[in-house]
Amino acid sequence: MPELPEVETVARGLQREVAGQRIVTVTLGKTDFIDNPEAIERELPGRTILRVERYGKFMLLRLSASEAKPSEEEAALLVHLGMTGSLMPLPVSTPYAKHTHVVMLLGDGRELRYMDPRRFGRMAYLAGDLLANELKRFGADPLEADLQEFARRIHRKARIKALLLDQSVIRGVGNIYADESLWKAKIHPAQLGARLKREQVEKLYAALQQVLQKAILLRGSSISNFLDADGEPGEYQQHHRVYGREGKPCYRCKTPIRRIIVAGRSSHFCPYCQRTPRGRKQADRKRSAGRPTRSKAKAKD
Repeated sequence: MPELPEVETVARGLQREVAGQRIVTVTLGKTDFIDNPEAIERELPGRTILRVERYGKFMLLRLSASEAKPSEEEAALLVHLGMTGSLMPLPVSTPYAKHTHVVMLLGDGRELRYMDPRRFGRMAYLAGDLLANELKRFGADPLEADLQEFARRIHRKARIKALLLDQSVIRGVGNIYADESLWKAKIHPAQLGARLKREQVEKLYAALQQVLQKAILLRGSSISNFLDADGEPGEYQQHHRVYGREGKPCYRCKTPIRRIIVAGRSSHFCPYCQRTPRGRKQADRKRSAGRPTRSKAKAKD
């Protein structure tokens, strides 16, 4: 799934390309990823895209008031790219890609097209209280929160990896940048947030900011088919230190990178640089002690 740097990259590109453009018509293909297709067809034509911004892993296309409802409350098109989605402006003459599901004709003659082969994304027209309530579900932005707010949000009896992935705690971070930030801060992904020392919290806060900002500078990570608003891949995958590097040497100490499951997600870490928390070690020992050896298992059979 595109994470904060990838979504920020696309949002900046769209802000540059389509902010100020009027939506003339909307044409929909398959709509199973759209909350209310009728609302999009009815509400978008005639509105102007005021600005495009990122909100966590979502993009918000902020819209002008409808000509028929000049006093209407704030409205926006909420877009999540899912695993395979892309949103980019293209000339009308460009042939349609096979999985083009939303086409918005713009005032300058181009088309803003949403393409998504697997349709794991989401699109919704939201206005007024619906928009406000949707945004309230999400936690703090890691690039906007100060150290005190970050520390308060992660001081919980849950694994730090799970807290970083929880969008109601910190919005925008996913598997890639959680692993990369924890490696940079030398914190094991299974460590409890409430047990982190002040120094560790400060290191993680700084590491998360540095990793995200560098990833944005390099236009995100193209692991499978991520493309920015110009149709170009990101480059940050060339700078991954742990993510996807299982069995390869740690860049700091040369210890082979390991992969474990934390909070139901694959987590890559260095077993030397990111020491296993005491409680996790004891649990691992108990599990190991409870397992029959291969010879004992055969004897039982």
